[in-house]
Amino acid sequence: MTDVDRQIARTTQFLNERRDQALLQRKRRRRGTGLAKRAGLIVAADLAIVIATIVFGWFSPIGMGGALLVAAVLVAVTLLIAFVSLETPIAPEKLVEVPLKALPLKTEQWLETQRPALPAPAQTLVDGIGIRLETLAPQLATLDEREPAAAEVRKLVGEQLPELIKDYAKVPQPLRGVERNGKSPDAQLAEGLKLIEQEIGEMSAQLAEGDLNLLATRGRFLEIKYRDDGPTQG
Repeated sequence: MTDVDRQIARTTQFLNERRDQALLQRKRRRRGTGLAKRAGLIVAADLAIVIATIVFGWFSPIGMGGALLVAAVLVAVTLLIAFVSLETPIAPEKLVEVPLKALPLKTEQWLETQRPALPAPAQTLVDGIGIRLETLAPQLATLDEREPAAAEVRKLVGEQLPELIKDYAKVPQPLRGVERNGKSPDAQLAEGLKLIEQEIGEMSAQLAEGDLNLLATRGRFLEIKYRDDGPTQG
């Protein structure tokens, strides 16, 4: 093992430790941020309705019927904001067009929309990938799009990761836990996500060490969509 390999191994270990710490913080932040955002929107929307009602009432009495209508609108708006998704996710096909420095964030946002439909082990792995992407994002801010290393990052994050989840989603729900060729689609999904998380972690370590040549010549293609042991449809 060369000095570069040892340094990358130490960096990878450090990133793994940070990942474990950030995973718990991420779960807490997701819950807190989501609730705070919805609460703020509810307050703002309801306040706007109340102010509009008061202003309208200065010019024309609204009466009991108007008051009931306003109350119904307040309830409807509150329920709408409380339960409707606040995010407009990017289509996975569009991820390949996203600028490199924005790719981790956009991919992470898309993953969040897919998370509820995944089995519990895969959800945990998606959380870990989210942490990896958060670490990767500032590292890509100064990486030239024309670098071969940039192509490797884009291939993994913008193509292979979405393809894995899209292929899994095509499997009928009753067949996802059924073994075929020794593995179920659920297990294959978890295996693929774990591999991708490891790959992103190693990419971050190599970028941290400035070893773009190693990253560009890794030659590790997951071939998730086409390999024989990928998620299969029934």
